[in-house]
Amino acid sequence: MIFNVARLRVKELAKLLSVDSPEIIATCTLLKIPASSPLSSLSVKQSKEIIDYIKQTNANQNIEEK
Repeated sequence: MIFNVARLRVKELAKLLSVDSPEIIATCTLLKIPASSPLSSLSVKQSKEIIDYIKQTNANQNIEEK
């Protein structure tokens, strides 16, 4: 019996990161990750890419605000 690797839905990742689902979907588009709705599922690798991108973007915004 083969089990799927851990997956996370877009809406779950958005909730964990305290952002809106459309922001996650927009990030997916930029990173060329196929996700078109809040119910789309993401692999662990894809989730890490999105998290890194959002952290980097937020860090850049904080620098610009100072």
